[in-house]
Amino acid sequence: MPATRELLLDLYRAATAAAAPGPALEARLRRLTPEPGRPLWILALGKAALPMASTAVEVLQAQPDRLSGGLIVAPEGTASPDHRLTLCVGDHPEPGLRSLAAGTALADTASQIDDDDEVWVLLSGGTTSLIGAPEAGLTPADLRSLYTLLLGSGLDITAMNQVRKRFSRWGAGKLALALHPALVRVYIVSDVIGDDLASIGSGPCVPDPTSAADIHSLLEGAGLWAKIPDAARRMILSMESGETAETPKPGDRAFARVTLELVASNRLALEAAAKRAAELGLAPEIVEVPLAGEAVAAGASVADNLLNNCVRLPIPQPTKRRICRIWGGETTVSLGDDPTGLGGRSQELALAAARTLAGTPGVTVLAAGTDGRDGPTDAAGAIVDGTTWNAIFAAGRNPEHDVTRHDAYPALASVGALVKPGLTGTNVMDIVIGICGNDQG
Repeated sequence: MPATRELLLDLYRAATAAAAPGPALEARLRRLTPEPGRPLWILALGKAALPMASTAVEVLQAQPDRLSGGLIVAPEGTASPDHRLTLCVGDHPEPGLRSLAAGTALADTASQIDDDDEVWVLLSGGTTSLIGAPEAGLTPADLRSLYTLLLGSGLDITAMNQVRKRFSRWGAGKLALALHPALVRVYIVSDVIGDDLASIGSGPCVPDPTSAADIHSLLEGAGLWAKIPDAARRMILSMESGETAETPKPGDRAFARVTLELVASNRLALEAAAKRAAELGLAPEIVEVPLAGEAVAAGASVADNLLNNCVRLPIPQPTKRRICRIWGGETTVSLGDDPTGLGGRSQELALAAARTLAGTPGVTVLAAGTDGRDGPTDAAGAIVDGTTWNAIFAAGRNPEHDVTRHDAYPALASVGALVKPGLTGTNVMDIVIGICGNDQG
């Protein structure tokens, strides 16, 4: 059997391959009844935009003249799969000048779509930032400041998106409003716990169920109301008073010809990892409670779970197969007022797990984002075990200090623990896999 690190990387690859949006999207699109006379537009937005757009173009080969045009907004890329689809690269995890340009390009494309046209919106995680143009009344600097504040606030992804889409040009159903009355089919790769369609990519084609008063209350409760830009506060108060129109709500005419379909999710990734683990002779179990909350606490909890189920058992297990436990979800990191470190939530989770595992042999943990990139780094996450924590000390660093400063990247890099698969083309939150037992070859 391969060494444990290689086993974990194998399971990670199985998980990300299963959540690849291309095959899942193709199956949906090939079920559609062709409409040769209806002009078609493609809007592919998010971290999986390029593979989803490529799949759509391939499906349309049987109707080569139907595609009228469209737009792809991705985190990177140099070539579009079709000359009729403009490729824009946006900024992530925080919006920048490229995101602003992408938001403008989306407006230009939407303005060309006629009432009787059909639109395929291919949506995946990362869209919020990649097309992060501000709502009227806010400046790009206001929006960047707001995103930075929220990313370090410790709010979960659902709460963050409830706030962010309120201030973005295209979130909270505003893209559907711009496309109305065209026929809009939205195909979605989920990157949120519970697959809440209103949260994924800030719900550009989904009714916004929250009110301005809800957002005001959320920000007050999180201690953020006084910290958001003044223009953002004025916008919320104006909506609360009825002076400014609310975001489109359920029942709005903008959604009369919009259909929504989920094509890939975190659960698919977890099930694929479990299947591959069984094929490799492990005893896999998917932990049903999703990962959430602070990354440090989640890392300690994962490590404790593995120690309790693998190492501290009062009696030997009847099977010789090594235990493999699999978690999915998305944690958060509260940066505080001095965010000086480098890392991401999966790296921070892994470093915290290493602290709990320190000195205990026989447990190895992988924590990684399924998109291949964790925070503003080139790593998806890391693989740690009972030797990692002390090895970081031996490498001349203080891992306790690194946890406090959210400086997981250099700490894990110092001992070769980082996982760098490159962008995977999908984005279905994070996966954490623990394997118990020593390497057996």
